[in-house]
Amino acid sequence: MLSVLPSIAQTPPPADTAPQAQSAEDFKPATSNQEGKKYPMVNSEGRVRASVVAPQASDVKLDIGGVKYALTKGDGGAWIGDSRPQDEGFHYYQIWVDGAAVPDPGSLYYYGASRWGSGIEIPAKDQDFYALKNVPHGQLREVLYYSKTSASTRHCFVYTPPDYDKDPNKRFPVLYLQHGMGEDETGWGHQGHANLIMDNLIADGKAKPFIIVMENGLNTGGPGGGGRRGGGRGDAPPGATAPPDAAAPGGAVAGGGATNGAPARGPGGPGRRGPGGRGAFNFNAFERVLIDDLIPYVDGNYRTIADQPHRAMAGLSMGGMQTHTITLAHLDTFSHIGMFSGGSINPSEITDMPAFKEKVKLVFVSYGSREVTGGRSMMGGNGKADVQSLKDAGVNSHYYESPLTAHEWQSWRRSLYNFAPLVFQE
Repeated sequence: MLSVLPSIAQTPPPADTAPQAQSAEDFKPATSNQEGKKYPMVNSEGRVRASVVAPQASDVKLDIGGVKYALTKGDGGAWIGDSRPQDEGFHYYQIWVDGAAVPDPGSLYYYGASRWGSGIEIPAKDQDFYALKNVPHGQLREVLYYSKTSASTRHCFVYTPPDYDKDPNKRFPVLYLQHGMGEDETGWGHQGHANLIMDNLIADGKAKPFIIVMENGLNTGGPGGGGRRGGGRGDAPPGATAPPDAAAPGGAVAGGGATNGAPARGPGGPGRRGPGGRGAFNFNAFERVLIDDLIPYVDGNYRTIADQPHRAMAGLSMGGMQTHTITLAHLDTFSHIGMFSGGSINPSEITDMPAFKEKVKLVFVSYGSREVTGGRSMMGGNGKADVQSLKDAGVNSHYYESPLTAHEWQSWRRSLYNFAPLVFQE
C-alpha cells in the first residue's frame, strides 16, 4: 500500500521558489476555520493565505498540495503568506515551524494523511450540491458495536434519511461506503459531506432514500483492539501480506487518501512498497468484519431491506479497491458496486457473465480528470474502457470523470453525487 502523502512520513515537500503573481485582495476566512478565526483565508483565485503567530520561530512555511510556501514574519511575530491557486474543494495542509510539522491553530481538524490535522475548503462553483440548505435532514449516527471477528468494540457512522423515524414500518436499502488510505470512518461525514449530499438529492427527488454505513476499513485489530482508538488506524492489519507490487484487480494500484493534486507515490514510485516494506493490503480482515459482523448488526438494529438487491458497496481509492475485492467475492450479498478513484472491473475477471448480469444491477467507476492520462488513471488501468466493455457485455455500467480535480475529496463528493441517483432504481 502506498504512503500517500509526503506528510504521512513527515518528509518536507518541495518548496515553491518560482515568483508568484500578485494575489487578488479579496480574501475571506475559510468556511473550514474554527469559529471566530480569521486565518487561513481564501480568495477568488483559490489562493490560501495563512497567518501563524510564532515570535520565537526563525522559519515558518505553509504546506499544501505537496508544496511548501515561505511565510514572512511581520509585526508581533505573526508570519503570513499566500499559496498558488488550489483546486476547488477540500485540502489537507499543515504548517512547518523550524522544521516541525504542526496543525494550523485556526483550522478545524480532520482525520487524513494518517493524522488529525488541518483542512481547508476552497469554494467550488458547484458547491451547492453539498451545501447546508433548508431541507429535511437525516441523521449521522455515531455507533458502537461488538465485532466477534476482531474481538473488539468497533466504531462506525450510520446515515439515516430524513423520513427514517416518521414511519416505523418503512424499510430502506443500505450502502456500505468506505474511505481511503490514511483516513477513517469520519471522512465521508466530515470531509465528504455525504449526509448533506444525500439530504439535497432526496429533497430534489433525484435519489431514493437509503441508509449509509461508514466503517473503518483499516482498523481491524492489533494492539489495543479494533475499536475507534485500537491498533491499526491508518496502517496494515497485523499479518497482512502483499505481492512485490501493490497492483490490484482491475488494474488499480492500492492508493489512498486525498493527495490534493500530488501523485500518490510511495518510495520507489506507484505500486511499490512504502516505509517498512509495507505493500498491498490483504483485505481479508476487513472483509470478515463487514460480512460476519457489521452487516448482521446493521440488519438487526436498523430497518433495512436485508437482501442482496437492496445492498450496495462503494468506496474511494483504497475503499474502492476494497469494494472491488469484496463485492466480487460476495455477489450474493451486494448488487450495486461503486469505485471512486479505486480501479474498475474488467470482464476478464468475471467467470460467469450471465450470473454476474443477473446479480449485479450497477457498476459505477469514477476518477478526477487529472488522475487520467491517455485513458489510463494514475492508479493504473483504463476505467472508461472497462466500463464500456461491461456495457458491451450487457452490464448496467457508468463512468464519470470529475472536471479539473485529482485524487482528492472534490472528485469523491462529485462521484457520490452522481452514483447515488443510480442505485436502488427499479
